[in-house]
Amino acid sequence: MKKVALLFSLVAIVAIQANAQKKSSRNSGSEASNYNSAVGVRLNPWVVGFTIKHFITGPHAVEGLVTTNHSHKNNVTFTALYEYNWGIGVPNLNMYAGGGAHVGIYDRRDYDWDRYIDKGKGSYVTPGLDGIIGVEYTFKKIPLNVSADLKPYFQFVGPTNYLGEEIGGVSARFTF
Repeated sequence: MKKVALLFSLVAIVAIQANAQKKSSRNSGSEASNYNSAVGVRLNPWVVGFTIKHFITGPHAVEGLVTTNHSHKNNVTFTALYEYNWGIGVPNLNMYAGGGAHVGIYDRRDYDWDRYIDKGKGSYVTPGLDGIIGVEYTFKKIPLNVSADLKPYFQFVGPTNYLGEEIGGVSARFTF
């Protein structure tokens, strides 16, 4: 499962890099960002993963996440988000908000103890919805972007259909 997640991340990075184009009029007067794409890591006390963010046009961006839980490394979640970015009056400091969806692949023993007792070992797939709101800072002299956000989610299948403790996170990304 880890190899699949890594392969997916690498393909996404190559695809975005191959299609990234400088757009001088992208911000059209708004300083929503000073980069086109960024790739890096996302962390919180429970989750670690990869993040890739790409500006489509103006302040509109898409972000992809591939994450796993520290203690349950066989589980993986793929998330796609749309984000609207805006400046808040401080150079290189922006806010963003948006939403999207995810698909999680989880081991029954880790997340669904009742089904594990009834059906034994196995995995299940759960779709869900995500929201996101955060703040990011992009350094001017080095190609680095750091962000902190809240990403509440709701899953439709299994016992994890709640707003989980894994909603907050920080990311560090290499910008290009």
